Amino acid sequence: MKSPVETEILIIGSGLAGAVAAISAADEGKQVLIITKSAELKSGNTPKAQGGIVYTSSGDTPEKLKEDIIKAGDYHYWNKAVDQLCISGPELVNEYLIERFKVNFDLNSDKTTSAELSFTREAAHSEPRIIYSKDKTGDSIQTATLKAVNNHPNITALTDHTALDLLTLSHHSIKSADIYEKPACFGAMVLDNQNGEVKAVYAKRTILATGGLGQIFLHTTNPEESIGDGIAMAWRAGARCFNLQFIQFHPTTLFGSKDRFLISEAVRGEGGKLIDGNGNEFMQSVHEKGSLAPRDIVARGIHQTMLDTGQPCMFLDISFKKRDWIEKRFPSIYKNCLLAGVDMAAEPIPVVPAAHYSCGGVGVNLAGHTSLKRLYAVGEVACTGVHGANRLASTSLLEALVWGHEAGKDAAQFQEGDDYFPQIESWVEETEEIDPALIAQDWLTIKNTMWNYAGLIRTRQRLHRAQTILRNLQNEIEDFYQKARLSPSIVGLRNGIQTANAIITATLEARESRGTHYLLEDGE
Repeated sequence: MKSPVETEILIIGSGLAGAVAAISAADEGKQVLIITKSAELKSGNTPKAQGGIVYTSSGDTPEKLKEDIIKAGDYHYWNKAVDQLCISGPELVNEYLIERFKVNFDLNSDKTTSAELSFTREAAHSEPRIIYSKDKTGDSIQTATLKAVNNHPNITALTDHTALDLLTLSHHSIKSADIYEKPACFGAMVLDNQNGEVKAVYAKRTILATGGLGQIFLHTTNPEESIGDGIAMAWRAGARCFNLQFIQFHPTTLFGSKDRFLISEAVRGEGGKLIDGNGNEFMQSVHEKGSLAPRDIVARGIHQTMLDTGQPCMFLDISFKKRDWIEKRFPSIYKNCLLAGVDMAAEPIPVVPAAHYSCGGVGVNLAGHTSLKRLYAVGEVACTGVHGANRLASTSLLEALVWGHEAGKDAAQFQEGDDYFPQIESWVEETEEIDPALIAQDWLTIKNTMWNYAGLIRTRQRLHRAQTILRNLQNEIEDFYQKARLSPSIVGLRNGIQTANAIITATLEARESRGTHYLLEDGE
């Protein structure tokens, strides 16, 4: 193993939260190193976000937004965090996205209004406060943000590098007395995906921005890299994680598409109606807001109606709108539906729910601090207390922006002891090749177990069965990992099974059925 690489601030992940954290810290004059396991910086869930980001339209207030967030989250929220999001969020959207990054948001074509930005409304929002860039808002935001990252003189980025584990005093220092120090993170062990070399990266402060975990479920809107790496690393390092039982399932993904392409909530916000195979609207009997009910309710409504009717999917109908309007408002969705043989301007879109967003994660404070000194978490990997038991639509990018800004700024304020980098043991390279068929089968076991036993509707019997299966599998995978020649695939499998078990543990410990955690009594 080569000598450690040193940086002032290490950021693991390059989505909106990680990128903004990097810019915020670099603006303070600190040297920032971003690492990402993908081949390019643009990766993860941010570029896949379609609907938009919360801003404040005329007549809207932070109090109204707060009330909507609290209701959607089933009143399981941290008051200070929601206040920070509602007050600082719109200000930072303007400062970063509109003024500094020049994101190409859609403008209002109605010449009778003085409002320049175009606003839409999404499920559980009381006001049309969502600004957007067609139906590829996340991609537009990330493109503009990464341009600023690449142009910043204080930021260096390493792609194709996989974080293996966080370096902590209690686990990695060879000085035995460091066990008595307050738990702290001083960087990470990192694998170069191209040549298999493992190196230590020492950092005064480390920021986890690794994104989501949807790929541990059989059906998900998430990209391949979203397997819960950050949760797994933080869990092993001893950082506090909570609310992991609250997994949000997006109610409308394209049925029949291989990657479960997401049909944005904005389609329902623009008037799209959920219907069954016979053309009947069914959500009115489920919730007073019908198709615009909170996501967990809509997802379960679709799931239950599929079970009741024996139909393989439900349908989302916006075909009553003019074709040219649909093509202009939802160009990516329109194109992807056509590729799947569905003309959304002439027929309803077949949809099914899929794992979408983790409302829980690594617990943090208002500045993104975790329970470990020198370690922060931002974006979907973190649990800020904003989303509670169920996330309000189009608040994830806003949270990423707010906590990315706060964490980067706070991480740049070094304290005594932040420059302590203990000596660690040399990395021992193993040589055993792992059969890829074993990795593929293990992933199928994880995905099917999580989907069938810890998905939209849970029972304690199912959860105990999942725990037995996944704990045994984790023992086998850990044995694989200890002997294997390292590769991103074996590292990812180890993280995936760790995250799955962490979720099952949290779900079994949850005291009540709430929000996205829908628990039936056995036998119901």
